[in-house]
Amino acid sequence: MSRLHDMGGRIGDGAVVPEAPDAPVFETDWHARALAVTLACGALGRWNIDISRHARERLSPKDYTRFSYYEKWVSALADLLVETGVLTRADLMGQGSDDLHALASKVLKAEAVASVLAKGGPANRDSAVPVQFQPGDAVTTRHPNGNTLVKGGHTRLPNYAAGTRGKILLQHGAHVLPDSHAHGLGEAPEPLYAVVFKAAELWIHPENPEDEVVLDLWQSYLEPDLRGAS
Repeated sequence: MSRLHDMGGRIGDGAVVPEAPDAPVFETDWHARALAVTLACGALGRWNIDISRHARERLSPKDYTRFSYYEKWVSALADLLVETGVLTRADLMGQGSDDLHALASKVLKAEAVASVLAKGGPANRDSAVPVQFQPGDAVTTRHPNGNTLVKGGHTRLPNYAAGTRGKILLQHGAHVLPDSHAHGLGEAPEPLYAVVFKAAELWIHPENPEDEVVLDLWQSYLEPDLRGAS
């Protein structure tokens, strides 16, 4: 069962309207602050990127639909701070202690931001899981698309691509499996592939049937398709 955030290809949400080339990076000042505080809190080392993504997905449907992009970020961050014991609800309401926080030594200083962003968070790893597919191989994605390890858990296989036929385009090596990493079950690295799908395979009424969509998908999301790729 997918969560509300998994809305790719859904009918009724209207066209995607790109921003003008000269649009500001941040629409308002607080959007920039939301990004900054999210990065700063991530540097505390209490969660990983997959946990943070899942926190946004776990927002209530009512909140998820009415919140803007950065409201989702801030709300999920507040949940993570409380869930991991970094802050209390009283702290978030400005009613906590003024004592120096135990994690103060991990503060991300302004002068370190550029190097931290440049370093990123590479997810490529060595893995004992053997590579099962090669470029050109026909595959079928898992259906249903949900996390097989945790009920209602995080996954990077979108619902619109579940149970569809595609072709391996590239093999990216082994990468951390989000389905495991988002739930504290370990990195569980496995082979990652770029898989290409025809639009006609993904949607009943594609505007351009011969258009292609490329998704990066983990090996456990895929099965061999002996019929051949479309």
